[in-house]
Amino acid sequence: MALAHLPFVLLLVSSVAAFAAADHGLTHIHLYVHETYTGANATAAAVLQSPLGANSSFGSMGVVDDEIRVGPDRSSQLVGRYQGVFFGTSVQLGAGYLSSITLVFTAGEYNGSTLSVQGPLLGFTGTIERAVVGGTGKFRLARGYMLFKMISKPTPETDVNEINLFVLMHPAGKY
Repeated sequence: MALAHLPFVLLLVSSVAAFAAADHGLTHIHLYVHETYTGANATAAAVLQSPLGANSSFGSMGVVDDEIRVGPDRSSQLVGRYQGVFFGTSVQLGAGYLSSITLVFTAGEYNGSTLSVQGPLLGFTGTIERAVVGGTGKFRLARGYMLFKMISKPTPETDVNEINLFVLMHPAGKY
C-alpha cells in the first residue's frame, strides 16, 4: 500500500521544490529612514503622554513623517516619506506600542506608490519586524515583512534607520 502512494509523494515533493525555486514576485527593497527628534525640522513627535505617568507607554501617541533615502548619508537621494502613528498599548512598565506606517514613494522606481506596514514595537533596540499589509500603485495587494534597525545617531537629535522590505508583489501591481 505504501508503494502506491510513492508517485503522489514524488509529485508533491517536486511541486514544492518547483514552487520554492520559482520567482513569485518576492522583491527586496533596501532603504534608509532619516529621523529628526527636535527643532524646527523635527520629523517625529510624541503628541500625547501616558495618563499612567512617565514609566508607562499605555495611552501615549506619537507621529512620524521621516525621510526615506537610498543611503545612510543625508545627502543620498530622497525617494519618499515614512509616515505613521504609534499608540502605546502596554499597561506594564516600559515601552509597548502598535505602529501603523505608510511608506509614500515620491521618486525612483516606486514613485507614486505606497506601502502599508503595521505591527508591534516592543522596545527600541535590535531589529524590529513588522508586517507589510498592502499598498497602492506597484504595491497593490502586496504582502510581506519589513526589518527595521537603527544603525547610527549622527547627532543627539537625529538617527538613521535601515529598512529591508521583503514584499510579495501581486500581478495587479504591474497595471
